[in-house]
Amino acid sequence: MPGSGPAIVVDGLRKSYGDTTAVDGLSFSVDAGECVAILGPNGAGKTTTVEILEGFRPRDGGDVRVLGFDPTSGDHGFRERIGTVLQSCGIERYLTVGEVLALHAGYYPAPLDPDHVLDLVGLEAKADARVKTLSGGQQRRVDLALGIIGDPELIFLDEPTTGFDPSARRAAWTVVDNLRALGKTVLLTTHYMDEAQHLADRLLVIAHGQLVAEGSPDDLGARTNRAARVRFFPPAGAVLPATLSHLFEPDGTGGALVAETPTPTRLVNELTGWAVASGIELDGLSITRPSLEDVYLELIGAVGP
Repeated sequence: MPGSGPAIVVDGLRKSYGDTTAVDGLSFSVDAGECVAILGPNGAGKTTTVEILEGFRPRDGGDVRVLGFDPTSGDHGFRERIGTVLQSCGIERYLTVGEVLALHAGYYPAPLDPDHVLDLVGLEAKADARVKTLSGGQQRRVDLALGIIGDPELIFLDEPTTGFDPSARRAAWTVVDNLRALGKTVLLTTHYMDEAQHLADRLLVIAHGQLVAEGSPDDLGARTNRAARVRFFPPAGAVLPATLSHLFEPDGTGGALVAETPTPTRLVNELTGWAVASGIELDGLSITRPSLEDVYLELIGAVGP
């Protein structure tokens, strides 16, 4: 559960590259112990924002505090308290996985046990394998291991499961869940809606360097103005009664009819009542509501190109 006080405070953050504005007055906070996911299309300013918070990139304006530090002037005390998993990391290719972790553990005053970290990221069987022999997904797991070896309070995960197969992604989620259970604060960027929904306490949706929405996955899921969709395939020759026919229209996929309604239970009750009375079956009858991905696309689409 989130702890007390903010681990990250961002107020009016701005960053430009020449005439291109990457981050435009962005403001948000992350509480200690919270897992927050930043969502947004490519070029939205996600990675720039994270790199500023990590202290790897200077900002043009605004105020930023990470664990009480200004990251642009953070000293060793700041570095020892954060962990980073970048989109692309340079790893010593000719060392073994175990050697890489042992080397990086030596950079921290109180690191986690390398064998424990290997177990956490599912690479215990690769401890003696040279990094250059690993698959892309396995090398990404080494990146994740290096991000947590120092036992950080705050962990930045920039697209942490890129290149993972579904099984490896689920294993990585377990790692993050375990870190959260230990009270770690996590800020991640991802393009995977299921990943954000599973891991994050709160979502920040960014487009064109601006915050366009924030809230829990459930809160954002409830924001959509789109109603539930009722869809079915009518039997050949069946004619809907007038009370229903004006609600349904062809959806263009093999003869299915679809209607959008804020009261799907009532509509389905009327529809199935007619079907039972007529002695017919409604093939493919379904009720769906917009997914988090639908809502996300709606949010960033509303901002425009």
